[in-house]
Amino acid sequence: MRPTDRWRLVLGRYAEDRLPPAQDPNGSRYEAALDYLYGREYAGRGGRGDDGTDAPDDRGPGSLDASAPSIVDWLGEVRELFPRESVETIERHALDRYGLTELVTDPEVLARIEPSEELLRTLLSLKGQLDPAVLGQVRRIVRAVVEDLRRRLAEEVRQALTGRLDQHRHSPHAAAADFDPRGTVRANLRHWDAESGRLVVERPLFFARNTRRIPWEVVLLVDQSGSMVGSVIHSAVMAGILAGLPAYRLRLVVFDTSVVDLTDLAADPVELLMTVQLGGGTDIAQAVTYAGQVIENPARAVVVLVSDFCEGGPPSRLVAAVRRLVESRVTTIGLAALDGTAHPAYDRRTAEQLADVGMPVAALTPGRLAEWLAEVTAR
Repeated sequence: MRPTDRWRLVLGRYAEDRLPPAQDPNGSRYEAALDYLYGREYAGRGGRGDDGTDAPDDRGPGSLDASAPSIVDWLGEVRELFPRESVETIERHALDRYGLTELVTDPEVLARIEPSEELLRTLLSLKGQLDPAVLGQVRRIVRAVVEDLRRRLAEEVRQALTGRLDQHRHSPHAAAADFDPRGTVRANLRHWDAESGRLVVERPLFFARNTRRIPWEVVLLVDQSGSMVGSVIHSAVMAGILAGLPAYRLRLVVFDTSVVDLTDLAADPVELLMTVQLGGGTDIAQAVTYAGQVIENPARAVVVLVSDFCEGGPPSRLVAAVRRLVESRVTTIGLAALDGTAHPAYDRRTAEQLADVGMPVAALTPGRLAEWLAEVTAR
């Protein structure tokens, strides 16, 4: 695409009288597709309409003109014209910036959208408003995103939790991650060829892995307030992985102003995410108190609290509940974020109060949480 054509896309409707016509034969289609979405920016800021008059006051940034193409047609045009990375960005802007919730209320539209974590966050946030007709497509998107996350996280988490390399024993099972280069060289020195200066490796060695079967209870408390949607998604995937490890007894609890024990769904992250209801108030103290009631062996228990720590009730109740857990010898950690970026927004004052009574607070990726759990349960 020529530089002038790119500038036409950047300037939108203001390029018409200032730049030469697009040289790309699809130039007008590119411009129309982008203007359908980003033209709302002008109206939302009190800009001028296509006819040069002021945009009507009742036309908000998420409204549709009568002459506009349908959302389905527009989405098909975008997917045909632009590369995948651009399509994902345009779809995200449509949902997050311009409020085109038509994208998540029409089954035909959802069927065309590329599953992504950003889309799933929007779907979960709007789940209470979705028409039942779209739930089949919502479930398809949930499953695709969950499987992608699980595929990327499962091996990393399992290796951290089921055993680290034992550098004193070797294993008959060949795995590149466990290769012992020094041991292999020593074991094959007799095959050194001085003439060619090469070592012929007849018997590569691989480290064995320590395995642990420690009866630790892991209670995962997940705040399902609207601000925690990304952490809810990753918590569901993490719970699914933990539920498949026999050395750990997982209890999964979600909460807002109520506490719901979803341990029975922990092994099925798709069904779990279709069940949670984001939004509402937050009573973290009640959830922490519940964790203390269901733990059987405090000295062999871990409570992982995933929350933004914006407590709806008196913070003193929460601090007291955490103090009781710590004094009973339960290992605790608070996570202000459990997702792929670990960039949290949380109540720092409450987090500091919890840290003072023995609950450290951090923001971790699922992989780092697995490493922390491995260190704790190795004691």
